[in-house]
Amino acid sequence: MQRREVLLLMALAAAAMPAVGQTVSEVAGPASPHIDSSIPDFSGIWWHPSLPGIEPLASGPTSLVNRSRRNGVSDYTQLVGDYTNPILQPWAADVVKKHGELSIAGVVYPNPANQCWPEPVPFIYKNFALQLLQRPHEVTILYEQDHEVRHVRMNQTHPAKVTPSWYGDSVGHYEGDTLVIDTVGQKRARYSMLDLYGTPYSESLHVVERYRLVDYEDAKEGLERDAKENQRPQVGIDRNYRGKHLQLHFTVEDKDVFTTPWSATITYGRGSDEWPEVACAENTHVYYDKDTDVPVASKPDF
Repeated sequence: MQRREVLLLMALAAAAMPAVGQTVSEVAGPASPHIDSSIPDFSGIWWHPSLPGIEPLASGPTSLVNRSRRNGVSDYTQLVGDYTNPILQPWAADVVKKHGELSIAGVVYPNPANQCWPEPVPFIYKNFALQLLQRPHEVTILYEQDHEVRHVRMNQTHPAKVTPSWYGDSVGHYEGDTLVIDTVGQKRARYSMLDLYGTPYSESLHVVERYRLVDYEDAKEGLERDAKENQRPQVGIDRNYRGKHLQLHFTVEDKDVFTTPWSATITYGRGSDEWPEVACAENTHVYYDKDTDVPVASKPDF
């Protein structure tokens, strides 16, 4: 879609593939020690190089798909969200439709990624790779693009009054083999959207994520839905990997935007242990469009 994405794919392709002779077990990285052996170990780098990225469920209320197709899957160069999806309230459907019309006309409309803005959940799932750093009091989630980091406070509750922030207030706990993360209070700004189709959200947004390790046989259904919907560049990932996968099942609620809660998945596999630095340069002068807008603080944060 954007020139930045093309450059990103080229950089990752050069830097992120395993060296010749390396096995997946070698590049996945050693497991970090756990204080509590009953807690699932999500350590290492997990890859999901798919565009636009989200895996719609086979049935039930689920995420938007791209009405524009190429070779049977989403055409990432033309993002036309399915504004007829019944999860959308009429006004939200109109917003998505207008974004699609711009894309059909060849306009690359602004979004958090191409404008160097923080990416909210679930928009942030467009990142190809992540790492989960687990500690008793906090889980830190690292994404491989643009130095984006989320902090999840463990075994805590949301404050009575949440001050909106870019990634919201996230609290987590373990339910057996599953890490559950509950996020509210995500900040809205000029380019805010939940996905690459321009789906809006309000201050009522509530996202629940459930991360768990699954065997390959259990991951296959999600991987097949991914292949049916998304472009899947061969970057970082080992498509022949048959070990444990990390599957994220998330549910989105927003009474001011959606008619019902909806869910989808992201199914991560293993691959390269490279973690290339990918930074969105805050250059306000671009040769192919009008000057871009970047985040500006009203006062120093230090």
